[in-house]
Amino acid sequence: KVANPIGDGPKRVPVSQHSAQSRLLTSGAPAQRVLCPANFARRVPVQSQKPVLSSQKLSNNQTTQQLRPKLPQQAPVRPQAASKSNEKPPQAAGPAKNPEEESTSKQKTEETAKKKTEEPKKKSEETKKRQWSLDDFEIGRPLGKGKFGNVYLAREKQSKFILALKVLFKTQLEEAGVEHQLRREVEIQSHLRHPNILRLYGYFHDVTRVYLILEHAPRGEVYRELQKLTKFDEPRTATYITELADALSYCHSKSVIHRDIKPENLLLGANGELKIADFGWSVHAPSSRRTTLCGTLDYLPPEMIEGRTHDEKVDIWSLGVLCYEFLVGKPPFEATTYQETYRSISRVEFKFPPFVTEGARDLISKLLKHNPFHRLPLKDVLLHPWITANSTKIPSSRK
Repeated sequence: KVANPIGDGPKRVPVSQHSAQSRLLTSGAPAQRVLCPANFARRVPVQSQKPVLSSQKLSNNQTTQQLRPKLPQQAPVRPQAASKSNEKPPQAAGPAKNPEEESTSKQKTEETAKKKTEEPKKKSEETKKRQWSLDDFEIGRPLGKGKFGNVYLAREKQSKFILALKVLFKTQLEEAGVEHQLRREVEIQSHLRHPNILRLYGYFHDVTRVYLILEHAPRGEVYRELQKLTKFDEPRTATYITELADALSYCHSKSVIHRDIKPENLLLGANGELKIADFGWSVHAPSSRRTTLCGTLDYLPPEMIEGRTHDEKVDIWSLGVLCYEFLVGKPPFEATTYQETYRSISRVEFKFPPFVTEGARDLISKLLKHNPFHRLPLKDVLLHPWITANSTKIPSSRK
């Protein structure tokens, strides 16, 4: 038996059992485990395998020394090997077929694991690549000036995509204490997707400035158009109100209140479509309604100037003010002093010029209600007879 070391491995165990037994007895380990061949297969997955190997090594058995480096490699697959060794204990030290199979299965599992780890790595690399800098853009002419910076026409170098780059100075933002307002604007506008809402593609910043990557609206502000024409006709007004009501309805469905709807914050796309911009005063409508006073005075509803809580219905009031201004050329509550404007807003005192038609008067009167709950809902604005008769566009919600 000793002369044939390449024979059946397990049958060799009883040969060294005397020396193994004496060593194990002196070391304090139970002798039965070595002597009893029935226990041999059960010891493969258990940690007791290690003392057996060490005892066999001490007996200068060459075959066990050859097998020893292979056993640690099988460590990850031990639970599976345990059942096989229980069924067929004599094949435990057989030819290297099982290790090959196990190595191939290991390779497969390693490959799948690598793929799983590589996929998120690729995604993270892509997101890293998307971190913009000023070097990615060609800067063109200025499109407008704001309180905290300017807006420029720009082109992304790689794709040649035309966009608007809003440049804001950090020192001015900090001095005015509006950093939180900017964060809110970016957070809200970047998540909105509607044909009548200006897209915010992304942002980046350097030491002194913050840059907002915005959709370019080639036809500029509605305010400039209104100044040029003094007032709009009924079809144009009804179309703008349709687009605006549809966009606001979408915002409200996402629990977003704009709170600063005015001609200066409305832009015109390449096809003359209206686009809501400047979400600086916008807010995610919380469960407890808000009491902060913000937005432009002429467009503020009674509940806001009176310091009462407000919700998304402030935008419906602004829609009524805007409809009036489009048709008449000036806001309904415009006055020489702030006090007079406050008073006329809180009392809802305004007059229609004689050229405003009955249909338009009806719509505006239903929007400019002192009680927010009495204001015409946006879905009913889109179905109002004067709107359906004059608007040239179907809202995207009904397409």
